Amino acid sequence: MMYKQGAVILIYFLFFFLQQSQSQEKVIDSIAPPIDSSRFIQIVKADIFRRVKQDSTGDLNLLIGNVVMKQDNTLFYCDSAAQNVRLNQLEAFGNIHINDADSVHTYSQYLKYKGDTRIAELKKRVKLTDGKGVLTTEALEYDVNAKIGTYLNGGKVVNGESVLTSKEGFYYTDTRDVYFQKNVKLVDPEYTMTTDTLLYNVNSEVARFVAATTINDGRSRIRTREGFYDLKNGKASFSKRPIIDDSVQTVIADKIDYDKKSSSGLADGNVFYRDSAQGISMLAGTAAFNNEYKTINAWKRPMMVFKQDNDSLFIAADTLYSAYLKKDTARKINSDTIRFFKAYHHVKIFSDSLQGKSDSLYYSGLDSVFRFYVDPVLWAQGSQISGDTLYLFTKNKKADRFQANENAFTVNRTPEGLFNQLRGNNMIGQFVDGEIDQFKTKGNSESLYYLQDQDSSYVGMTYSMADAIVMKFIKKELKRVTWINGVTGTTYPINEIPEDKKELRGFKWLEALRPKSVADLISIQ
Repeated sequence: MMYKQGAVILIYFLFFFLQQSQSQEKVIDSIAPPIDSSRFIQIVKADIFRRVKQDSTGDLNLLIGNVVMKQDNTLFYCDSAAQNVRLNQLEAFGNIHINDADSVHTYSQYLKYKGDTRIAELKKRVKLTDGKGVLTTEALEYDVNAKIGTYLNGGKVVNGESVLTSKEGFYYTDTRDVYFQKNVKLVDPEYTMTTDTLLYNVNSEVARFVAATTINDGRSRIRTREGFYDLKNGKASFSKRPIIDDSVQTVIADKIDYDKKSSSGLADGNVFYRDSAQGISMLAGTAAFNNEYKTINAWKRPMMVFKQDNDSLFIAADTLYSAYLKKDTARKINSDTIRFFKAYHHVKIFSDSLQGKSDSLYYSGLDSVFRFYVDPVLWAQGSQISGDTLYLFTKNKKADRFQANENAFTVNRTPEGLFNQLRGNNMIGQFVDGEIDQFKTKGNSESLYYLQDQDSSYVGMTYSMADAIVMKFIKKELKRVTWINGVTGTTYPINEIPEDKKELRGFKWLEALRPKSVADLISIQ
């Protein structure tokens, strides 16, 4: 080792001159400095001092015991040293301490210092501190002019309870920035961060990422390629498609601003959200979320995917909101397992078997019911269902039955373009294997039904009124109508149906508003 060789040379010279000198010891204190005190290394004090005349390499000053040397505002302390006057260089051994203007303190067991460039090479148990953070390594280059400490073979920075390690590091003591490279790891009582490149400020405790980075707090994991994390205040901003996930949720976006203390964040740009436990996903332009309460509020063309067996339901609106139900000890509701969501303004839904629209929508996993409000309409297997409010009950993630309250109306379009119609105060409908089985109205019920002969040719139309009416479907086609109590009506031959009798009061065929694909949900009006 270089510092060991230097120690041997120094001991040899000290032994030689101690033997040759008539005076065995000379105490040096406050030796007069050279004229240019900012350029040359000065001797302040030492217990033993000897000067050795050499050849062209210059004179050599040998010092031992409580050595103090100085250049400008930088003080050097050590057990022993060899100074080359002509080259303006210093080699020091044992308990080295560099005091740089009382702002930066560096310690080691070996030092080689060049006075012209003011660069110090330190080895063995090196420590650099600016009063805020402490850098330790086995080998460090410290530039006194630029106030930069560099290590290239492993180092550690401790700042409070945060510990940063890396293979390479650059400590800028003026700004208190530390630039870490290769195998970077930050360990804090609350989280662990790993990356390949990291810029960290000891004062502000802000870490900036410029490479793939993973942050893990034991509950959630953050993966990003660019951004910053304010360790002191728990605030962060991540870009370049960061990912935040835990055991249940995942959030991905072009950019995410995150507050660890409140577990809340704002995701912006091509947002993707998923709750794997509840089988829902969400796409949006922007979304606010909370990891602790598992809430998400999405806008800018948001769309939710409600996973169902072989027929997922897509929901779009101006705004989508989802959260877990609050814990209800009386009803023994576990808030960690039951989710609800709201959609409001310009709601549209699409699946292969069912489509719909309304102004707002509410769904709860507690009863598995979709509630549609304000001008709701559902379409299923050629049938159109409307009312003041609509409830769609699901079972095992499939449509089971529906309920239309007030001004209930259903229209079934035949392949030939005719419209079977049913209206009443209220209506319920049944699904079997995801297909409509029957409709039933109650209160002021009216029906308009096209009759067919045995060859399935249309022969007439029946208009009827009753207390209740039931329409039965087989293979998506209307096959039977049953009237119950107070039945009155009229039948018209197919070619003699008056034009004003072809539609019940309130009839509207809204096929143009029906979403016909997932792409139709994007253009919400």
